[in-house]
Amino acid sequence: MTVTFKVNGKPTTVDVPSDMPLLWVLRDVLDLKGTKFGCGAAQCGACTVHLKGSPTRSCVLPVSAVQGADVTTVEGLSTDGSHPLQRAWEELDVPQCGYCQAGQLMSAAALLAKNARPTDADIDAAMNGNLCRCATYLRIRQAIHRAAAMQSEVSEASGAVKPGAARQQK
Repeated sequence: MTVTFKVNGKPTTVDVPSDMPLLWVLRDVLDLKGTKFGCGAAQCGACTVHLKGSPTRSCVLPVSAVQGADVTTVEGLSTDGSHPLQRAWEELDVPQCGYCQAGQLMSAAALLAKNARPTDADIDAAMNGNLCRCATYLRIRQAIHRAAAMQSEVSEASGAVKPGAARQQK
């Protein structure tokens, strides 16, 4: 089956079996190795990508389901590691083994895209289902708060109006 979709903003066409999991298309066909295989049952979160902006487990998603859609992998967050989450992850030394981190980053990015100032409870709910065998959950939460602060600092410095905020009149 020929499937056409966007990966990290680039139009892509693959000719693969329609039931091939997106994870294997990304890793084996498109050579995007950042998305990891963890459990193969959508339970661990290592394979998380964004499908139309929502975190999605790619290990169980048939490639036919992404026809015409936008898919973002961890490689699509930034080409140079400058995304606030990537910077916060490094600053706070989040990963130990690092295996789950691509999925963690993708779930965190989806959260921050919807909620610029998440609470601990918001973070815990959004990250539920992303397992870390090294148990760096507290550092992950701290890094998400740090990335939110970095994004806020950039928005304030650029004079951007936050969603829901009214411009002050002079």
